[in-house]
Amino acid sequence: MKVLLTALNAKYIHTNLAIRYLKKSVEKLFPETQTMEFTINHHIEYILAEIYKAHPDVLCFSCYIWNIDMVLEICDSIKKVMPELTIILGGPEVSFDADVLMKNNDAIDIVVIGDGELTFKNLLDTLYKYGDYSEIPGIVYRARGNVFFTSEHSDKLKMVELPFPYEDEAIDKDKIVYYESSRGCPFNCQYCLSSSFQGVDYLPIERVKEELMYLLKTEVRQVKFVDRTFNARKEYALEIMKFILENNNGITNFHFEVTADLIDEEMLIFLESVPTGLFQFEIGIQSTNEETLKAIDRKMNFDILKKIVIRIASYRNIHQHLDLIVGLPMEDYYSFRKSFNDVFALRPEKLQVGFLKLLKGSGLKINAEKYQYVYSSKPPYEVLQSNALNYGEIIRLKGVEEMIETYWNSRIFTASIEAIVQNFYSNDFSFFEELWKYWNNRGHQHQAHSKNLLYQILLDFYMEQGFEGLDVFQEVLKFDYLKNTRSSSIPSFLPRIIEDNFKNKCHEFLQQEENIHKYLAVYTDIPAKQIIKKVHFEKFRYNVVELERIPKLFKEAVKKNTILLFDYDMESKAIDHSKYYEVSFQD
Repeated sequence: MKVLLTALNAKYIHTNLAIRYLKKSVEKLFPETQTMEFTINHHIEYILAEIYKAHPDVLCFSCYIWNIDMVLEICDSIKKVMPELTIILGGPEVSFDADVLMKNNDAIDIVVIGDGELTFKNLLDTLYKYGDYSEIPGIVYRARGNVFFTSEHSDKLKMVELPFPYEDEAIDKDKIVYYESSRGCPFNCQYCLSSSFQGVDYLPIERVKEELMYLLKTEVRQVKFVDRTFNARKEYALEIMKFILENNNGITNFHFEVTADLIDEEMLIFLESVPTGLFQFEIGIQSTNEETLKAIDRKMNFDILKKIVIRIASYRNIHQHLDLIVGLPMEDYYSFRKSFNDVFALRPEKLQVGFLKLLKGSGLKINAEKYQYVYSSKPPYEVLQSNALNYGEIIRLKGVEEMIETYWNSRIFTASIEAIVQNFYSNDFSFFEELWKYWNNRGHQHQAHSKNLLYQILLDFYMEQGFEGLDVFQEVLKFDYLKNTRSSSIPSFLPRIIEDNFKNKCHEFLQQEENIHKYLAVYTDIPAKQIIKKVHFEKFRYNVVELERIPKLFKEAVKKNTILLFDYDMESKAIDHSKYYEVSFQD
């Protein structure tokens, strides 16, 4: 029996962990089991052709909110040309209301509910033997024109019983490798699917080390832990992170979802020693409104969390990604503005503003009427309005989110944004709100934008608002540009100081051994004509380094010619894109 496990990923760099677990669970019984991965950007005709050419007897899909519509369309078409094909669906998007799904989609034969490794193995064995699978728990199946439900819960394997999903695989080093050391979550947040399951199960720590060593030896670019709360057990998490540090290959970085207010002093001391870029932390805050947190059954001490995030940020070695959700209960526009300001004040490397989705099986979906939620009928079931937020307000917040994504999360406008916010606005949210209004009124939402155009738009916004100190701002904007762009071609809207002998002085500076030793030790014994290709010198009219360090000095800035040397040779650009130094030339 030929089994084909198929995934439609959201992006090319993603890999699907579920189909790998399932393949490893059944390949001894069914050695012809194959996997195929596509993305939701592939044409359906291409996917259909690839499936058809594989000639499977059993076709399986891993289903999520981002791919379910496409999966159902593929199932409908492939069944028409391969009517004898058995189609099995699994995954979070089909684990709830599966009977309704099957009644509305005749092409589907079976749905596996919940954790599928054991159920899937038993199901394939039964199919192969032409047996009766009505006794297999945790499936919905079609028979004699009707749909039957065996039970709501499937039999689960313990984590220790699960196979290592990447063993013997030729892993694509440029894709994200997903890994789990635990399943389940100790918390009960009502917007999350984890609220419908209880308990946390862990892999033995020695096995985790063994498997991580395998991945480290393959030198993949990123390993992303899918554990819901990686540091729920501090000792377990700390031992894993110490192991990673001890075996750091200088190539692979690791992404963890952590609860910051659970990080203690011992872990903080350890984290300070970690090389830049080795770890990334995703920290879900969602809201700082106490009534909202109570309504969604989320436990968080924001005062502690705030101190932890600020302390980690001071190390300048770990990329912190903080999350907020628009549309949660009890959070109106003004409450969200406060949550935004509370979180943005921590200055994370990335602030993700998400929009509430009423996931099947989640507590908020079950209690949707209580909060008068109006949401899209099709995936991803995003909230359109509630008794706290109307649709117009959500549109405005989507605009704020677009500005955050474009201007803050890109990390190439930080000094410019600080100069504006700290000198001309009473709070951070108001700046992004005003920037979106300008963006929207000028029609920028209708077109693609080059990086240079984004700098131009921010400068135009500054001038439109009538803020003082335009010449100072242009220098700060140019500073941002050069921190993040190695280019001798600087946009004309960023004025430069042009001196006839400046280039010669740059070469002379690089020919001085003491300068190389002090600023550019990595280039020792390399000729100046080679070094000049990797660095950039620029003269500024103001001391922009001081203005970056203390943005409040912006309005009192006094002209002071300052030469900066930018070095773009960085082992990790997780935090900064370049190093820069204030230098002087000999007359």
